[in-house]
Amino acid sequence: MIERIPFDSIGHANHGWLDARHHFSFANYHDPERMGVGPLIVWNDDTIQAGSGFPMHPHRDMEIITYVRTGQIDHADHLGNRGTTKAGDVQVMSAGTGIMHAEYNMGKEATTLFQIWIAPNRRGLPPRWDQREFPRGDRADRLVPLASGQDDKIEAGALFIAQDATIYGATLTGGTVVEHAMGSGRIGYLVASEGRVKVNGTEIGTRDGAIIRAAETLTIEALENAEIVLADLPDQPVPR
Repeated sequence: MIERIPFDSIGHANHGWLDARHHFSFANYHDPERMGVGPLIVWNDDTIQAGSGFPMHPHRDMEIITYVRTGQIDHADHLGNRGTTKAGDVQVMSAGTGIMHAEYNMGKEATTLFQIWIAPNRRGLPPRWDQREFPRGDRADRLVPLASGQDDKIEAGALFIAQDATIYGATLTGGTVVEHAMGSGRIGYLVASEGRVKVNGTEIGTRDGAIIRAAETLTIEALENAEIVLADLPDQPVPR
């Protein structure tokens, strides 16, 4: 029950300063067959050139997780939050009742990142922003929760999101096998940030995605040195 989403099949928009790839329908890219997975409605694979970024703009009622692959991203919002999130680290913005924010790459090299949007399990929450360092060495050959709405994952160091979901990250040495218990009533989405892996026997290449359905246990084998990001989600209809 693994559906591979090849990287070369996802949406693409190159704006010069921003080279954006869309795993699901977003902005001018619309594919009725790719409207999200459970409450996960956006997974963008962005490259942002140095000295550029997104000017101040609004969001509402969305949990927005940014996973920086290389480089850095600088955040500022109308609440007064400021911060720089560097490669391997994560920031979470809960848009809640409404937030205005800007994101810029103020570094000297292009930034690559995943931006992941998850619909919250309740609306009208106070907006907030947070970030945390997640050293890649601490994720060696194991899945580490990066953002979650589940108490045990938060206690383990994950950033809070308002949904019964967890975003995991792992850096895998070639030949390593890790297992993950999804449980019943769950659905997932996995992206190989680097390298190639097999997920329950299905090969997933660099920057491919994989929709995971009806799989209570995942067996992930690194075919070479790899980095993966996994969303473990409730299997519920995508909000419209």
